[in-house]
Amino acid sequence: MNFIGSLLGTIGFVFGIPVGLFLGFLIFISTESTDVKIPFIRPLQELDRSSLVDILPEIPLWVKHPDYERIDWFNDVVRDMWPYIDKAICGMIKSLSEPIFSEYIGMFHLRSIDFETLTLGTLPPVVQGIKVHEMNENHLVFDLMAKWAGNPNITLVLKLLYFPIKFQLIDTQITAAIRVTLKPFVPTFPCFSNAQVSLMEKPEVDFGLKVMGGDLMAIPGVHNYVQRLIDEQVSSVYLWPQNLEVPILDASIGAAKKPVGILHVKVIRARKLKKMDIIGTSDPYVRLSLSGERISYKKTSVKLKNLNPEWNEDFKLTVKDPECQVLQLRIYDWEKVGVHDKLGMQVIPLNLLTPHEKKEFTMELVKNMNPNDPRNKKPRGSITVELNFVPFVEDTMGFNGPIDLFMKKETIPKTLESSYVNRAGLLVVTVIGAKDLDGKRHNNPFAIVIFKGEKRKTKVLKKTRNPSWNEDFQFMLDEAPLEEAIHIEVISKRKNRAFRFVSSKEALGHVDINLVDVVYNNRINERYHLINSRNGEIHVDIQWNAT
Repeated sequence: MNFIGSLLGTIGFVFGIPVGLFLGFLIFISTESTDVKIPFIRPLQELDRSSLVDILPEIPLWVKHPDYERIDWFNDVVRDMWPYIDKAICGMIKSLSEPIFSEYIGMFHLRSIDFETLTLGTLPPVVQGIKVHEMNENHLVFDLMAKWAGNPNITLVLKLLYFPIKFQLIDTQITAAIRVTLKPFVPTFPCFSNAQVSLMEKPEVDFGLKVMGGDLMAIPGVHNYVQRLIDEQVSSVYLWPQNLEVPILDASIGAAKKPVGILHVKVIRARKLKKMDIIGTSDPYVRLSLSGERISYKKTSVKLKNLNPEWNEDFKLTVKDPECQVLQLRIYDWEKVGVHDKLGMQVIPLNLLTPHEKKEFTMELVKNMNPNDPRNKKPRGSITVELNFVPFVEDTMGFNGPIDLFMKKETIPKTLESSYVNRAGLLVVTVIGAKDLDGKRHNNPFAIVIFKGEKRKTKVLKKTRNPSWNEDFQFMLDEAPLEEAIHIEVISKRKNRAFRFVSSKEALGHVDINLVDVVYNNRINERYHLINSRNGEIHVDIQWNAT
């Protein structure tokens, strides 16, 4: 009996399992819900507007604008290289910020400024589309739409006396329409010498900022104020037609952009300006500058309590690219205390000018250069200016034989004197670097260029005997500097440890360079031994461009 019972149990198990599964399947089918339907798939072009908005909250740019192309391959490359790009960018940020931070150490009782953490996170930016514009023979222009929803962790520590204050930047979101211009093309890899970057629209920027662990952006009103401040500051510097120029090739190999002429600007008058003061008037003045230039703007005198000012003031600006640069004119209301209010602005492309021909422009003022801004429709008055672009003379003097660096004006041949001495021009002094400086107490060198009473100086480089500055200084002259000399000093600077606000300086050497050789040959690029220095040398490039 035991045997028979065991056999029947085995047979029941073998046949019971499949039968049970089959019966369970039949029950599952009979009780299946009838509410679930097979989805119906339709092409995108058959969907209405509301459906598209629901399923595609952020439509890619290449869908909305067919002239923009997808570059998924580029995003894949950036994603794979992002850990290394992150380290490279963070290293660049550290190297650029150190000399800036060093200038503030000792002020306001600051003992140190350092990055505690500096990383852009694990999420790279994404380029949604690219549009390449028709290029000419000398430059390439393309537009990018970039978005970055990143998770950076940037912590800056300010040690005030002995108390550390931490600022932490987190959760950054940026959307920007970027225009990149590569120019000019040169026969040296990467085949262009400069990259110009502009913003075609105001960028959308959002981020979190913590101070000592507390969320600063959570304070009512702070978030909107910071957003508005960032928009205004970034737009005033980088919104098209203004741009950030990034040199790609070193100036010493001749690939960097050089001045090609002088723009003579006469600010004549303005009419029907806005009333900004309480008494119903304004105190206007004009700031003028060229796009792409780092040199500070020039400005007219202030006309007090005048809505129809007359200036008739002349200015000279250095032109590097007459095809792409624009003259920027901004009128402000002068205030004795506080921020000067902007009355209006306007720009003039230099490609509208014919060399050596004066041209007068009368233009209506606008709030900004955004054509879609309704504020530009409000009347703001007009401005009248006269422009004349004078390119530099390209030919040289053709002087043969050795040059006497101490040649006097009386010994200059009459033909040379009549052709060059009576011409105005631009003197460009480039302090490239120095070598083997030997400071006794410290080596934080900077250079001072002195010419005709004007004094210019380079940035301070910390702890180096072989500084590399590559900084240009420009001097506009009414005649060739045949009897002039440039004085260049190299000085080391250090803050006194006992008294943080007292700096000690040490002269590392100097040199005087006569400019007659520069006038005859248009340019010199030489290394000069520094006087009062054991082995120190300074490398300078000087150019004379006659008009």
